[in-house]
Amino acid sequence: MIQIGLIQSTCSPDPQANLDKTLAAAERAASDGAQIICTQELFRSQYFCQAEDHKFFELAEPIPGPSTAAFQRIAAGRQVVIIASLFEKRAPGLYHNTAVVIDADGSILGKYRKMHIPDDPLYYEKFYFTPGDLGFRAWQTRYAKIGVLVCWDQWYPEAARLTAMQGAEILFYPTAIGWHPAEKAEQGQRQHEAWEITQRSHAIDNGCDVAVPNRVGHETLCGEGIEFWGQSFVAGTSGEVLAKASADQEQVLIVPLDMTQVDTTRTHWPFLRDRRIDAYGDLTKRLVD
Repeated sequence: MIQIGLIQSTCSPDPQANLDKTLAAAERAASDGAQIICTQELFRSQYFCQAEDHKFFELAEPIPGPSTAAFQRIAAGRQVVIIASLFEKRAPGLYHNTAVVIDADGSILGKYRKMHIPDDPLYYEKFYFTPGDLGFRAWQTRYAKIGVLVCWDQWYPEAARLTAMQGAEILFYPTAIGWHPAEKAEQGQRQHEAWEITQRSHAIDNGCDVAVPNRVGHETLCGEGIEFWGQSFVAGTSGEVLAKASADQEQVLIVPLDMTQVDTTRTHWPFLRDRRIDAYGDLTKRLVD
């Protein structure tokens, strides 16, 4: 058995305050027994991708950098694994949406750069982020072998599969997703259910646990803004929801996981065994037409 902790919080316009809040939440998660702790997507700021504005590039930081150093101190002191989602400045004019994986001794195991970049109303991420170039990764941490994907990646079963194929027992998805307020009454329930169902299906298809920390609160940087729906959750290896956070409150969600279930599920539902890899060549095409 291990315990994971998901940090769900609101974000203010003050990056340092957001960092301090998230560091304190990580400390609380460790005190409550979490061994692997994951932040929500881009926790250091409000979700700036609501607008295309060059001033927001000032929020980016190098990796390693000040945020990773702060989390490394907690990881080493508390003997916990930490996944931190950051706006990475790789070089002048080159930026990524990046998740850093820090092992329980404080060392940086690696990073994942978000591969799928959306460009939708109030989600103008292509203006800010270069698509990831590190591929899909899994890391053996002290407590489990984990994979990390980020938000929009959650709609792509290929990403989950390629990560699970490297042995990932838990897939973490740091996320920032919510409603356009004008759409909530008509489409809100359907949108939220689709988001949850697709990630639960990744757990089923790959026989692994899936953990999704999402931000909460209403942030207005453009128009009516986005009402983030919170409801961070963890799905078990059969897609069952093991725990879910509040829809409107900050929360540190602590969830125990029985890691023997990964082997049991993959043995009894051997989807990886029965894949017809000889027939999947067209997956590398944009469209079969």
